[in-house]
Amino acid sequence: MKTLRIPRLAALAALAVALLAPAAHARTGTAAAVQEEVPGIVLPAPGGPAPVGRSALHLVDPSRQDLWMPERPRELMADLFYPARTGAGAPAPYADPREARLLVEAAGGKDGTAAARLGATRTHAVAGARPGRGRHPLVLLSPGFGAPRFTLTTLAEDLAGKGYVVALVDHAYESSGTVFPGGRVLTCVACEKAQTAEDMRKATVNRAQDLSFLLDRLTGPRPAWRHASLIDRHRIGAAGHSLGGAAAASVMARDDRVIAGVNMDGAFGDPVPASGLGKRPFLMLGTDDAVHRPGGEDATWGDAWRNLDGWKRWLAVAGTHHFTFSDMPVVFDQLDLPYPGTRPTIPAGRAVDITRAYTAAFFDLHLGHRHQPLLDGPTARFPEVRFHAPGQ
Repeated sequence: MKTLRIPRLAALAALAVALLAPAAHARTGTAAAVQEEVPGIVLPAPGGPAPVGRSALHLVDPSRQDLWMPERPRELMADLFYPARTGAGAPAPYADPREARLLVEAAGGKDGTAAARLGATRTHAVAGARPGRGRHPLVLLSPGFGAPRFTLTTLAEDLAGKGYVVALVDHAYESSGTVFPGGRVLTCVACEKAQTAEDMRKATVNRAQDLSFLLDRLTGPRPAWRHASLIDRHRIGAAGHSLGGAAAASVMARDDRVIAGVNMDGAFGDPVPASGLGKRPFLMLGTDDAVHRPGGEDATWGDAWRNLDGWKRWLAVAGTHHFTFSDMPVVFDQLDLPYPGTRPTIPAGRAVDITRAYTAAFFDLHLGHRHQPLLDGPTARFPEVRFHAPGQ
């Protein structure tokens, strides 16, 4: 397994648990003062024409006990990004200051100013913005193991600006730190408990169940989200980074409401069934290194490629790092945080552009039914992207 590419962040999140969990419920006056004085980092603006709104949703599934904390029911936090009627209003925060501090320290940051800057960062979405008219495809979006949901904000905002509703999920006890209602800060219990390939298989299936539950609550007869009428229930996709990408395939294997999926550099901890995914389309977008290639560290990509039975592409991006397909390069560069492992050669802004372009093209093709030449083969626009398959 790509011990799987996932533990790169799992180890960081576990460090955050050890260092910060006892103090996760309070901020000192000094930290609060620094927070008010420093500027946030600058996030790339969305590329779509629509203003973006955002609202938060807390959900509890009473039918399931938490995989990592069995004494508690499974619960989720989700941010809903959507095309808005107007962009007027205060921009939504990128992360709660407590979440920001946990992530920065987990990533090896020792300067309190870096955490304060991340906590001061604002998005391009407006909290509670009035939604636009019409119905839109829905994309379920899941972050990497150990990563909070805000680390996929740049992709979520871009998709929303291009006409999608995006449900960006935090899975309880699987991030460096997530604030839940009542001021609870849940840290990465899973990073300590998940030690084997079987643990990661269970984690992947568990996330697939999370996504199906979220879909129930967004599209069921009594939806939990006040703007659920925006969602076109017949055009639903799933995507994610690392474990979140594996969960996209896992939910498709179990829930035929999800008709298209994207895995961004995640090992398929729950293998794609030998029978395929019912001829539904799937995009594999990852690093261009020896990890995914036949005989490399992660055999799950080759196995998945063979079992995928519908439209499929395997895209390898030169100069990338496992974290390239998230917001982390933007965060690392602007906060001067150390990269785990080898630093990528691709600039952070370019990485965001590629991830956004190919993900949007995939969903535009399969949920929007609009031809996308970008997916037909190599292009001079993105020479870093190689169309790859085993044996080629």
